[in-house]
Amino acid sequence: MGAVTEASERRMLVQVCLNGARDVTEHPGLSADATLAAADAARAVAAGAQEIHVHPKDAEGRDTLDATHVTSWLRALRSACPDVPIGVTTGAWIEPDVEKRLISISEWTELPDYASVNWHEAGADRVAALLVSRGVGVEAGIWDPTGLEAWSISPSRAQCTRVLIELPDEAAEGVRRHAEGLIAHVRIDEPSASILVHGEQRSAWPALTLAVELGVDSRIGLEDTLALPDGRMAPDNASLVRAASALAHST
Repeated sequence: MGAVTEASERRMLVQVCLNGARDVTEHPGLSADATLAAADAARAVAAGAQEIHVHPKDAEGRDTLDATHVTSWLRALRSACPDVPIGVTTGAWIEPDVEKRLISISEWTELPDYASVNWHEAGADRVAALLVSRGVGVEAGIWDPTGLEAWSISPSRAQCTRVLIELPDEAAEGVRRHAEGLIAHVRIDEPSASILVHGEQRSAWPALTLAVELGVDSRIGLEDTLALPDGRMAPDNASLVRAASALAHST
């Protein structure tokens, strides 16, 4: 299986990615209502998800870093899914201005357990340092060589909770080459780093299957794909998690 293969004795973590930056009109299971999203998350946890990744939304369904909305979403999710770790995004598309992004994060009063930081984005080091200073774990999102290089020289590198190997929408045959190349370089810099591999759209299920093979963690949910492995539309996040769990425990 190659040099990046890990021992698979431990249980593979499956994280549910509830919504992402998708418009709420893209699927009946998506909502701008935190309470409805929390109920969906609870079903996904019952189906086997061990963590939750969410994009808090404003009333119009847009991704937001605003403290009021972040608080509302985190409280709804924690009420519905007690003791389940919850992470949020800090994506630059929400607020391209780094200074304004930092101000928004500094104003959070309800803190997530972790937050993802995309290392190809401007300000990633500063966002990560602020999160760490506030006691929030950091998931380092690595999409490409640019992000990998920036993370490899980052002063926050060793403080990251895990590294996300994030694969773009690509044909299944490209997933292994892309993922194993990034994992190999991460292992050089941080040999003991926790790694989560996931894809989006066409690469979502091939990436999860590869994660099972390599013994690393993964995620699935309506953020990454609207389809089940057989191509049928997934009714909700729970159905995606059940399919992922079945794959994870099939070997």
